[in-house]
Amino acid sequence: MTASVFDSPLYARLFPTAEAGRLFAHSAEIRAMLLVEGTLAKVQGEMGLIPQDSAFFIHRAAMEVQVDPAGLAEATGQNGVSVPALVAAFRAAMEAPAHAQYVHWGATSQDIMDTGLMLRLRQLLALAEDDLRAILRDLGQLASAHATLPMAARTWGQHATVTSFGAQVAEWGAPLADLLEELEDLRARALFVSLSGAAGTSGALGPRAAQVRVALAEGLNLRDPGRSWHTDRGPVLRIADWLVRTGTALGKLGEDLCAMGMSGIDEVRLEGGGASSTMPQKQNPVAPSALVALARQGHGLQAILQSGAMQRHQRDGAAWMTEWLTLPQLCLGAASGLQIARQIAPQIAPQEGAMRATVTGGQELIHAEALSFALAAFLPRPEAQAEVKRLCREAGESGAALSALVARDFPDLDREVLFDPARQMGLAPQIAWSFADRATDL
Repeated sequence: MTASVFDSPLYARLFPTAEAGRLFAHSAEIRAMLLVEGTLAKVQGEMGLIPQDSAFFIHRAAMEVQVDPAGLAEATGQNGVSVPALVAAFRAAMEAPAHAQYVHWGATSQDIMDTGLMLRLRQLLALAEDDLRAILRDLGQLASAHATLPMAARTWGQHATVTSFGAQVAEWGAPLADLLEELEDLRARALFVSLSGAAGTSGALGPRAAQVRVALAEGLNLRDPGRSWHTDRGPVLRIADWLVRTGTALGKLGEDLCAMGMSGIDEVRLEGGGASSTMPQKQNPVAPSALVALARQGHGLQAILQSGAMQRHQRDGAAWMTEWLTLPQLCLGAASGLQIARQIAPQIAPQEGAMRATVTGGQELIHAEALSFALAAFLPRPEAQAEVKRLCREAGESGAALSALVARDFPDLDREVLFDPARQMGLAPQIAWSFADRATDL
């Protein structure tokens, strides 16, 4: 088994990450950190903290210099962090010692790494937003088209009452719409610049440290936190939490598609299901299963990430490394789930015959709740429930339809209403149409 399925030639199609995968390549990490170094020098030059010509030279070089990640490996293994080797390689590549001495002026490794991380997470959220909009567009159309298609709702894995397939789709889509609407606030509360120096005090940056941090945030289009967040991993945790909740919502979609596509239920089909190596009759729910697996992975990684957020003193090497080991996999898992859901959302095909057969079969016991409330109109509620339980037992034992037993024992009840699935869906069609309208407006 490969170390990571996300960059595996063998498993990459099963767990696709598309553009998000490139954000966690070594080259992307180095490019982001060089961008931070170059922008830091630019704003410091504009403020007169370093020579203007040196600032211009560093800023331009940061956009042009190529640094080989492999060349940083030995020093990173020794130092426990990649920035010292990166700064040394950057200075050497500039071939201008008079200017190179001002690289990394007043910053610390964590400032560069955390700010570079936020640049990449910003791009990740932008990609996630695009995927969510596409998924919601397809789910909205699906919900609207099948708002009045009756299907069996299930609780504890058993038939409960009648709902509609459109309402089921709305149940999948509503959490995703909530997550999409949260993005603006998330960006404001989490995409922070970091510039606090060796111990979070900005001592090496002098009395204008706060101004430099504000200018760096503006230059990179990030937020100024107004403080050091070296050991406050809240910004990272907020983004991770959003990603895990996204994966959970997609996992719910996957769970239901797996269950509804099972043999014997067959209420939903997807185009291009997976084949079995030995059983030619099977079409396995590969993509929905991947959504479930990715959601479970995200839950486990989030627990590890949370534990790494408890950091000792002003920097905790082990806790920091825990974040490096965990966060990229968590991000790519969410990105992969979004890619999979984007691919399958337009392929979800309800099997109307199977859905209607489920609702009308089973001796019509799915209408038991509606019957109990109808009887409660002229019987005390406990007695009405007891009568319905008696009828349900008799239907199960005799094989008779519940409506036939009602006709025998309660001939005055309006059976056309009670046993008509279209009239027993409650607000299900409205739920579907409301979600469809929301998905269109997002």
